[in-house]
Amino acid sequence: MPLQAQVFVVGEKSATSDIATDFTRTNLPLPKNPMTELGRRELIRNLESEEGFAHRALPLGGITLQANGNLSPAPAEYLKMIYQKGQAAAVGDRVVVTSLAFKGNSIIVDLNGGPHAKHRFLSHVQLNDNPVVAQPAEATGSRVTLTFEGFIPGVSAAEVKALLAPVVDFGVKTSEQAYADTLPPRLRDAIAAHEVLVGMSRRMVLASMGAPENKVREQQSGDPGGGRYEEWIYGHVPQTVKFVRFVGDRVTVVEIAPLGKPVEIHDKDEMGDLRDPADTHVIALGDTDNGSSDHPATPPTLRRPGDPAPPNAEGKVQYPKDNAPIPPSPGTQPADAPPASSPQMPGPSAGPMNHAIP
Repeated sequence: MPLQAQVFVVGEKSATSDIATDFTRTNLPLPKNPMTELGRRELIRNLESEEGFAHRALPLGGITLQANGNLSPAPAEYLKMIYQKGQAAAVGDRVVVTSLAFKGNSIIVDLNGGPHAKHRFLSHVQLNDNPVVAQPAEATGSRVTLTFEGFIPGVSAAEVKALLAPVVDFGVKTSEQAYADTLPPRLRDAIAAHEVLVGMSRRMVLASMGAPENKVREQQSGDPGGGRYEEWIYGHVPQTVKFVRFVGDRVTVVEIAPLGKPVEIHDKDEMGDLRDPADTHVIALGDTDNGSSDHPATPPTLRRPGDPAPPNAEGKVQYPKDNAPIPPSPGTQPADAPPASSPQMPGPSAGPMNHAIP
């Protein structure tokens, strides 16, 4: 019986029929001052490796988004680009900012590696018809060029995320935000206001202020045997500069230095009974509360139960005096002791021996 085959031809309309092209402009007030070199470094530090979810299908290529404006290409050309070049990410797929660059009045954001494979000069070199290096993998990412009018304003990382919201949703909770949600309300409010309280842990400070640009490790003056601390520095002049000092895992001193004003020094515990839940020890499964005031902890001892304590030396270790004789160890005899007689084995009687002779 001959087999019959049916051929389906997929055109652009059928291939892109389920891809939405709806677009809503953003309306975000932009700063008036231009971007500085410090602002560029801040954006790179805070945006690279950030994860989000695609709000729309992203083509394997580049698209241009005007700040608070339209997206190009237009919907028809947008679908045609996806049909011809392919799709880098579908709606809802996770994307990662892998590169950030600045050119003219635009911020170039590469997602998932960008639309172009990394070029290496050695990929053109062969030795005995064998390539010196492996051929680079094909690019599978996308690129969003965020353009501004005239110049790049001094936008922050949060503002760039808000401007990219029609394309990528960065509203996913980070690990620091998820951790902050587990803390008491007062601590959550302090972290949301980017405040640092004396007594906070390193993780709390990271959730509140982020990673510092500078760290200084020093040793406290007058304490050569220890007293090491670490100081995290946030901000630059002329902005307010904060110095957060850690001893171990806890903040011990916070210094706030606003420009033209006296330095504020916080060195008293501001946490009170607000502590990290991980620091709370629940007494259970046979634990005993030896540190309570009603049951003071008993010092360790080598005495057996019922042995009397040494006189006038409660809780102290007894050392032998310099002239005191060293007691013999078990099983030994003093040097001046008479030698112990060896045990006598029972022998024959001293009397005459009578043998019966047959």
